[in-house]
Amino acid sequence: MNEIFTTHQLKLEPADSARLAMLCGQFDEHLRQIEDKLDVQIANRGNAFELTGPPKKVSAASSVLHRLYEDTRHEAHLTPDDVHLMLRESLMNPEPAVPQAAMSGPQPDPESAELAIRTRKGLIKPRGENQKNYVRRIMRHDINFGIGPAGTGKTYLAVACAVEALEADLVRRILLVRPAVEAGEKLGFLPGDLAEKINPYLRPLYDALYEMLGFERVAKFIDRQVIEVAPLAYMRGRTLNNAFIILDESQNTTKEQMKMFLTRIGFGSKAVITGDHTQVDLPRGTKSGLVHAMEVLSEVEGIGFSRFQSRDVVRHSLVQRIVEAYDQHESRAQPQQDH
Repeated sequence: MNEIFTTHQLKLEPADSARLAMLCGQFDEHLRQIEDKLDVQIANRGNAFELTGPPKKVSAASSVLHRLYEDTRHEAHLTPDDVHLMLRESLMNPEPAVPQAAMSGPQPDPESAELAIRTRKGLIKPRGENQKNYVRRIMRHDINFGIGPAGTGKTYLAVACAVEALEADLVRRILLVRPAVEAGEKLGFLPGDLAEKINPYLRPLYDALYEMLGFERVAKFIDRQVIEVAPLAYMRGRTLNNAFIILDESQNTTKEQMKMFLTRIGFGSKAVITGDHTQVDLPRGTKSGLVHAMEVLSEVEGIGFSRFQSRDVVRHSLVQRIVEAYDQHESRAQPQQDH
């Protein structure tokens, strides 16, 4: 039976050439991305769009175009990642096409507007319910856990919240902490002291800081110890007041290290602990401090837990499929190992 196709005329208002160019992307790459994902055809001249395809997919494409165009009102640029996230959110939460009478686009969600993280380089907005709830918990609680696979934005959003708190004088400094354990690597072969050995593994945190603050300001803050990057071992014996502390890759802490870290937190401080409990690189038989904390602290009032899944991956769409393939393979292999 042949699938029914429909054609929908869409006009985005106000007609703004700069915003329309941002929406379409270089060489219309954003439109092609929507076409490929939703299996529709999109043609446009200026702010007039024609969408052709199955009715439900045309409706989804119309909704995505409206919401992306609304984003261009506030964003300095639109990336393929933004389009990917919007497409995924639309597929998970389908909405009807916006009627012709409301072609100026949907009004921004007031709650989402409040969640925009303000940095000197611009606004950073969480995407999807899990990211939004994660940011809400960071704002609400002094200790938060962000747990899930790579690419879900848990570390990036934590750094963004830390930068916003620093810029607003809510904290005096930012501490970025990581255990000195890495998959398949021997840190002893790297030159330098422990801090210098671990610095290469903190590159994702540095990159996020450079993007939000600029290279020169980050360098200046590090010199003044407003931003401190340290191995977890350096936290012992310290009390951290008026600081925003991020413990990254926390699945590679031991139970004792995790307890030590959590008890360093002082007055006026906020801590975010991120990690993926399925990617533990500790010696066999050593229980992950993150896994242990999930069991011990899950019911403690005032501590927030945000759990991300493969569907929350915000990197290239292939990353999501890779994570899901590994999860499926491991779930199939587990019963065989049990026997």
